[in-house]
This record gives sequence, C-alpha cells and structure tokens, in this order.
Amino acid sequence: MATKISSSLALALVSLSLTGLMSNALAEDTEALAKAAQNPIASMISLPLQNNTNFDLGPLEKTQNIFNIQPVYPFSIGENWNLIGRAILPVISQPAFTPEQSREFGLGNTSITGFFSPSKSGAVTWGVGPTVVVPTNTDERLGSDLWSLGASFVALTMPGDWVMGALISNVWSVGGSDDPAENGMLIQPFINYNIPDSDGWYLSSVPIITANWKADQSGDVWTVPLGGGAGKIFKVGKQPMNAQAQAFYNVAKPEYGADWQLRLQLQFLFPK
Repeated sequence: MATKISSSLALALVSLSLTGLMSNALAEDTEALAKAAQNPIASMISLPLQNNTNFDLGPLEKTQNIFNIQPVYPFSIGENWNLIGRAILPVISQPAFTPEQSREFGLGNTSITGFFSPSKSGAVTWGVGPTVVVPTNTDERLGSDLWSLGASFVALTMPGDWVMGALISNVWSVGGSDDPAENGMLIQPFINYNIPDSDGWYLSSVPIITANWKADQSGDVWTVPLGGGAGKIFKVGKQPMNAQAQAFYNVAKPEYGADWQLRLQLQFLFPK
C-alpha cells in the first residue's frame, strides 16, 4: 500500500512539474510572439487589418474612416540579410467638405516599402529601404494621381518587457500630372510594454506623426497625435492573433484636420 501511495505521489509531482514547464514555455512563446508582432521588421509573415476613425474632419466637422490592409512578408537574402516587404492599401470613407459634396467611398493610394535589415542584430534592430506610393485611388478626393518615391528607416530595441523604436519615411511625388506636387514625412514612434504574467496583454502607444512640407500655411504642416491604448496576443484555434485598441488626440493639426482618432487593429500572425 505504501509503495502504491509513493508511486502515485511521484506521478502527481511529475505531472505538476510538466504542467509548470508547459505553462512557462507557453508564456515565453506568447511574449516572443508579442514582441514579434510589435516589431515592424520582424521576420514573420503577418496580416494587420487596421481601422482608423477620424472625428471632426474638414470644414463641416464630419467623420472619416480609413481601413488599412497591411500585409507583411519577409524574404531571406543570403545568410546575413532580410528584406521585409510591407504594403498598405487603404479603403476610405471620405466625408463631404462642402454642403454640395456627398460622401465618397473607395480605394486610396497604395504604399509599398522594402526594409533591408540584418538577419542578426545586437541591442538595436534596424532596417532601411525604398518606399513607393502607387496611385490606386478610385477618386481624386481619395488621393493624388501622382506616383511618389522616397525612403524609410526604422530602428528599435527590446529591453526586458519593452519594445521601443521609431519608423521615419519621406516621399516626394514624381510624374507629369496636373496634380500639385507632394512632399510628406511620416514619423511613427512606438512604445510597447508587455505586462508580465498577464497572458499576452500589453500597453501600447503608436502615434502617426505627419508633416506636409507643401502646406500653404506653416500652421498646417504638422499633425501630432498624443495617446495610446492596450492590446492582447491570443489564439483562435491554432491561429495566433494580435488585437489592439488605441485613441489619440491631435495636439497639433492643420486648420481642418481631425480633432481625434480611434484605431482598432486585428493582426493575423504566421510565425515560422
């Protein structure tokens, strides 16, 4: 009888030990997945679906909605380099800017960026590459008919539970269209804190700061949002997902720019 009890106790202890190891491994896997999802140049296929609702836009203070389809696909270039291909295809619901106009719905212009990044990095991960803006707009109110070319740079670090960095790009319009020339900068700082022992929850602030260097008035150059939100890594069946919600107030904006923005994102993750 004593032998049976001893054996049962040993099996129970082994089972508890295995359960603990599996829980630790799962937590580590979730943390690694969260950091990869927060890294713009991670070597991981993903499909973010991002919805941005801009409130009080234009002279009539209407609501604009931009739904971005943002596939990310990495390529290996030899042993030392990766090419991270990122595209943004916006589906836009544009409000009227005058009483005579009606709401316009359609595609905006597609932005495509290729980041060349070292496959092995130290404390700082970085990438640099060209950006092309393709005039896929279905209406002149949804984007320029000009092509644009430029460059993008991103750098980040991941100390402990943090993922911090910034993405910077600038594009200039090219071509012979009658549309006015464009020259615009985008700065996207990102700060993410992955909450320990929280089953995938994290805090995040990823504002999109823009500068229109061709603005007629100096006060219309910058749009600077301030805010943040939270997100979570989870699975639907075997499919890893990343969901987040953020809200921003524009502390600086053009005269008819939106006052604030609500961003919701659902990201499909395909780790190797």
